[in-house]
Amino acid sequence: MPLIKSPRTKVRAAQRLESFDFRSGRSLAGGKYEVVTKIGEGWESEVYMLRETQTGIESVGKFFFPHRNTKNKPATVFAQKLHKLRSCDSMVRYLTQETIRFRGQQVTFLVSDFLEGEVLSEFFIAQPGQRLRLFEALQLLHAMAKALRPIHKLGEYHGDIHADNLIVAREGVGLRVKLLDPYVWKASAKEVILDDVCNLIKIFYDSIGGASFYGKMPKEVKSICCGLKRSLIRKRFKNGAELVEWLEKITWENSRFPL
Repeated sequence: MPLIKSPRTKVRAAQRLESFDFRSGRSLAGGKYEVVTKIGEGWESEVYMLRETQTGIESVGKFFFPHRNTKNKPATVFAQKLHKLRSCDSMVRYLTQETIRFRGQQVTFLVSDFLEGEVLSEFFIAQPGQRLRLFEALQLLHAMAKALRPIHKLGEYHGDIHADNLIVAREGVGLRVKLLDPYVWKASAKEVILDDVCNLIKIFYDSIGGASFYGKMPKEVKSICCGLKRSLIRKRFKNGAELVEWLEKITWENSRFPL
């Protein structure tokens, strides 16, 4: 028998918010915030740079689609995750939760610090050939592993490591990495920590040019990437701290790096 949708069901479906499309300068939360620009989007939310009207201080607002935020649980769990990781300098710092009415629906958004730097995927695009020279790629991997180290030390994980969730900035002669948008899994924390490390190494592999350049890399690099075989990576590096230690103790047979 075919499923017959009631008019009420159709109305609810039609009212689902799939995008907020806030324009620059829009006032939110009774004039408390002003939209600067949209900086990201995902399955459950959109992310905007905001400016606090009274102080001019910039922050980031993660706006949850109501149908993806049942009983406000996803937003609450996300805020609690950020709060739990508040001692980790590599993580964005949670500030507060706010609500607005938008097209007749209550929308929750979380406000966090605005991080200076460049999204890693955009950083790659700006490089010659859209790749890094080996030494800088190693600096990046070291910075990423150091960013994960305090999180893993707490027995926690990021859970969604990819180039759009990392902010990179040059700091002295090295790089500084900050992590965005952690994900809350129901799986074993130990398993997700291992996946965090595998995903870091995949970013490193891509940063040096991927398969087109990997064969020319020294054996020390191949000892890190393990041919991208996750079982080998997970066996060698149990967490971010072990990857940091490995990188800091590598002995190079040849001081000349490939370009």
